[in-house]
Amino acid sequence: MWIADGWRDYEVIDASKGEKLERWGKYRLVRPDPQVIWNTERNPEEWRRKNGHYHRSKKGGGEWEFFDLPEKWQIQYKELTFNLQPFSFKHTGLFPEQAVNWDWFSSIIKEEVSKGHEVKVLNLFAYTGGATCAAAAAGAKVTHVDASKGMVNWAKENAVSSKLSDAPIRWLVDDCVKFVEREIRRGNTYDAIIMDPPSYGRGPKGEVWKIEEQIYSFIKLCTRVLCRNPLFFLINSYTTGLQPAVLTYMMSTELLPDFGGKVVSEEIGLPVSGNGLVLPCGASGRWSR
Repeated sequence: MWIADGWRDYEVIDASKGEKLERWGKYRLVRPDPQVIWNTERNPEEWRRKNGHYHRSKKGGGEWEFFDLPEKWQIQYKELTFNLQPFSFKHTGLFPEQAVNWDWFSSIIKEEVSKGHEVKVLNLFAYTGGATCAAAAAGAKVTHVDASKGMVNWAKENAVSSKLSDAPIRWLVDDCVKFVEREIRRGNTYDAIIMDPPSYGRGPKGEVWKIEEQIYSFIKLCTRVLCRNPLFFLINSYTTGLQPAVLTYMMSTELLPDFGGKVVSEEIGLPVSGNGLVLPCGASGRWSR
């Protein structure tokens, strides 16, 4: 498992009975987590000290209950600063476990830039721009694509907070599949691709995305916008049906014949400070040159 253990401003304090207790900067949140199916003993004092609690509804969805929590606040990861805000379906605008991938591809980008080479990165389903900011801070030129205008605006705010307002980032509100199809027709290529596809989603014009039905063909499509000697290809998955082995098979089938290199896939996780366990947070597949 790849573990995101480099955080100072974020911490999973405990996880038990379907929920996790987290510290985001100086604020504590309790949120449901489908992976937490164990019922270990809780420290009542720790769990009482919370600033927000997302309660899952038995009918689906849920709602926040707040206790002295600001509407927005910030946390840092190394040189990056992210703006947080609790919003619908329990999220805060950041997936901290992805820091383990930011570190991985940032080292690749920095090494290539140190050789005087330009690195063009395409970030698809780019959400609030954690990976975009990490890649730009490492020296890459980034094309950020997401179907939600609100998420793209949030990503721009994160770039400004991370002192990347002048970084070479191209911000696009677009359907990711249609964008890649247009890039193929234009003849544009990239040195690296990052994608964080949702299990289900809709594009700006109502385009439907179902990951199990479309991910393999989309990987195949994306290989056509890679340059002749690309650096890396990263896929993140929160869908339980896409186990690490499945990511490896898909990426190996489409990338190794044309580009060589290697594919490694693993679960990713966050350390739980209260008991020494690691909370599973999905899987990632990495191809590298």
